Amino acid sequence: MSYTAFLILILIIAVALILIVMVQNPKGGGLSSSFGGGGAQSLGGVQNTNKFLDNTTWTLAIAMFALILLANVAIPRGGEENFKLDNTLDGIESTTPAPTNPTTNKNDSL
Repeated sequence: MSYTAFLILILIIAVALILIVMVQNPKGGGLSSSFGGGGAQSLGGVQNTNKFLDNTTWTLAIAMFALILLANVAIPRGGEENFKLDNTLDGIESTTPAPTNPTTNKNDSL
């Protein structure tokens, strides 16, 4: 159950991270450049928008990394409680016949 919840959260964060990265433009464009006009001061300015997008990207990336590690721990692994190393070879038959007399050398008959 918890593994499924982690998987859903990872997918949601992945989509949000894709959207945040697509909004940014490495050459100064993107969402932050659209606030560069006269109304930029009332919205916090271009520098604050860049800082917000940068912080959001880092936060989502760290959250995704942590959720992936937690999901790895939460993976259901069936059969661990009944696993016994002593009984793993019980009931297995050998496919190669055992030698009848392993001390006999072929060169002794010559």
